Amino acid sequence: MQSKEEIILSCTEEVRVRFNETDPLGIVWHGHYIVYFEDGREAFGRQHGLTYLDIQKAGFVTPIVKSTCEHFLPLKYGETFKIVTTFVNSNSAKLIYRYGLFNEENKLVCSGETIQVFLDSDNNLCLYNPEFFQAWKDKMGL
Repeated sequence: MQSKEEIILSCTEEVRVRFNETDPLGIVWHGHYIVYFEDGREAFGRQHGLTYLDIQKAGFVTPIVKSTCEHFLPLKYGETFKIVTTFVNSNSAKLIYRYGLFNEENKLVCSGETIQVFLDSDNNLCLYNPEFFQAWKDKMGL
């Protein structure tokens, strides 16, 4: 049996670079990588049952309070790439995701992390996992 620390929840999404995401040199403008992270979170939520709509239905929002992004190789118009999004389990009332973007040769293009917190309907910071989130974690074995 796996311990909670060993359980890894991840999702892989394939994306094609669109023309409007590139600069005059034909490479992806650096600001779009944060959007790709969001694409990864959306795909993760659909695959694992933790979408933004689920969070909103439960009466919460999850603003990003920290994001990091490291660039290693460029992506160019027309290329396809994979976004691997991994949920990082934490005892804190947070959503932590790590990202790896891989080009067509499976080389790491970019890596990063985002941290989101829970705010209730009155915009109060939640210090403990909301009930719906703890139920999701329990269901996932986290």
